Amino acid sequence: MASFKLAFVLYSFRPVSQSRKRHTMHEFKLPDMTCGHCKAAVTEALQAVDAQAQITIDLPARLLRVESSQPQAALAVALSEAGYPPA
Repeated sequence: MASFKLAFVLYSFRPVSQSRKRHTMHEFKLPDMTCGHCKAAVTEALQAVDAQAQITIDLPARLLRVESSQPQAALAVALSEAGYPPA
């Protein structure tokens, strides 16, 4: 019985995995995003930084919303390098 309790206690207090990063919603205004090709390029650039990112694009409003575990600055750099610098 004592070994069961010990195993339970050890299991209960194990550290949280680093893969469980917190996801944050980021919003960007992209004035240069005007068409379907732009939308695909923006999506590709963001997924290169965070493959698990949830991306929502409002093309007429030129608005991008990204739920990601990456910091906003890293996403902004990826967008700028792809030719779509945030306003």
